[in-house]
Amino acid sequence: MSDQPELFDVTIIGGGPAGMYTAFYSGMRDLKTKLIDANQELGGKMLIYPEKVIWDVGGVTPILCRQLIDQLKRQALTFDPTIVLEEQVVSMDRQEDGTYMLTTASGNKHWTRTVILAIGYGILKMAKLEIEGADRYEITNLHYTVQELEPFRGKHVLISGGGDSAVDWANALEPVAERVTVVHRREEFGGHEKNIALMKASSVHVRTPFTVYQLHSSGGARIEEVTIRHADTGETECFAVDAVIVNHGMRSDFGPVRDWGLDMGEWNVNVSEKLETNLPGVFAAGDFVSYGSKVRLIAGAFTDAVLALNSAKLYIDPEAPKAAYVSSHNERFKEKNKALGSLE
Repeated sequence: MSDQPELFDVTIIGGGPAGMYTAFYSGMRDLKTKLIDANQELGGKMLIYPEKVIWDVGGVTPILCRQLIDQLKRQALTFDPTIVLEEQVVSMDRQEDGTYMLTTASGNKHWTRTVILAIGYGILKMAKLEIEGADRYEITNLHYTVQELEPFRGKHVLISGGGDSAVDWANALEPVAERVTVVHRREEFGGHEKNIALMKASSVHVRTPFTVYQLHSSGGARIEEVTIRHADTGETECFAVDAVIVNHGMRSDFGPVRDWGLDMGEWNVNVSEKLETNLPGVFAAGDFVSYGSKVRLIAGAFTDAVLALNSAKLYIDPEAPKAAYVSSHNERFKEKNKALGSLE
């Protein structure tokens, strides 16, 4: 067919840490690679928390999320994969020859021998504060994510939530804001133990089990006071605030992915230890996958990427080596090492 799109060896759907590292490792294995993402830029879920400090990536000292995104982007582009942004894949159809034709919401077609799904939890939307009229403050001082810390300097900040994000923002804002109050509907927090202990040992005011009950504004443009209510007794407290940050988690929507014939649970796709899905030639990596020894860290996403890509390589060429040579012995880096001035 004259309008048949170009055939790629691997097409990665999703541009978060798993997708970006898959693109890099696919280049190490000398595969013709394409990455498709629905967002305007690469980064995936990490784009929501650009000022969050990441501590748990091997060999990387504490780094801002936006800086880690930049480094992952540069690494992903090492072998010049084709990157397609602002395109949501809505169908995945297996052809008679075993290849796949992907179709996006705009009608564009993408042809590929294998597919690696790195879509995380699908399209994510922040869970909103369920108080009537709260949305009118979103243009002023009601926030669902924090892009920069500096605007909160010297302010009275209330954070509603009890997961990792709420705890992380409390710790990040504690030395910046005049006062940080964390309101959580349960006594126990759901974040990492060390970060919770750090928050509780600091000057952060922790109010549990409370929920945000009312938002008050004399002029209607900004939240000036907040009333919180005890989850058990109904007791209320009211205090002045300069800003409210809501971290009630995110709602996930996999959209048409559930219609592709994948063996999926509520939040994940089930895969083998080799990151194979139940569909031939379709593999998965990152938060989207579920298997016995799955590690839900960014570092774990990198391992998933390697396993999924190696499986894709062997699917295309069963006689290929089971894994790429390490970078110090990989021919694909020879010229790049010269450009860096490395010794041969």
